Amino acid sequence: MTVQSGTVHDVTVPNILLSGVVGSTAYGLAHAGSDVDRLGMFAAPTEALLGLHGPKESHVSTAPDRTLHEAAKWCRLALGGNPTVMELVWLPDDLYETRTPLGDELVAIRGTFLSARRIRDAYLGYATQQFRKLQNRNGAAGPGADSTATARRTAKHARHLKRLCEQGYQLYATGELTIRVDDPDGFHRFGEQVAADPEAALPLLRRYEEAFTQTRSALPEHPDDRAADAWLRRVRRHFYAG
Repeated sequence: MTVQSGTVHDVTVPNILLSGVVGSTAYGLAHAGSDVDRLGMFAAPTEALLGLHGPKESHVSTAPDRTLHEAAKWCRLALGGNPTVMELVWLPDDLYETRTPLGDELVAIRGTFLSARRIRDAYLGYATQQFRKLQNRNGAAGPGADSTATARRTAKHARHLKRLCEQGYQLYATGELTIRVDDPDGFHRFGEQVAADPEAALPLLRRYEEAFTQTRSALPEHPDDRAADAWLRRVRRHFYAG
């Protein structure tokens, strides 16, 4: 099996199983000045997990912007419905930069990580956080702040809110997640509208809260963590040097 290593802040991260481009580029919302965000997963050497002090579970870098989670941490976050890590196993093929057989196995069992309550709570929870950031934008900016920069940040939070609502509802209702949005121009218009009036985001949030309540989910009540556990045990066996 071929695995890859990557360098994060001059630290080599071995055994990358799956990685790709996420964020605005993946959503189809990037503009000329947008950062390119990357997300990936790696396997710590199994022997490193046996001692008193375990290995670092996440490596985060800027320039380039990349986050790598150790396989067990990624599984825990995904089982909790975390929208950010969930993207990694639903990317279009052209956005993957590293794929290994074990990474492909994980993509194949992605549906087993899902559960109705956790997806609803996680996506709506993150969307609500974005709305609070919108409400607090002026106080957070402070006197003398660059109004143009504040408007850009507000529009970005608004786009995140809309995306989280739409993608979360799709995943909840159908069991499938589409990363690229259907109407990028509509997202940008929404961002501009909310930048002018942050409260304009509230009707969309309330509409999706109601939609979640009224819709019967395609997802089970609980995730199948047995599949994740079996996959992780295969990872540990593969990277055990004893």
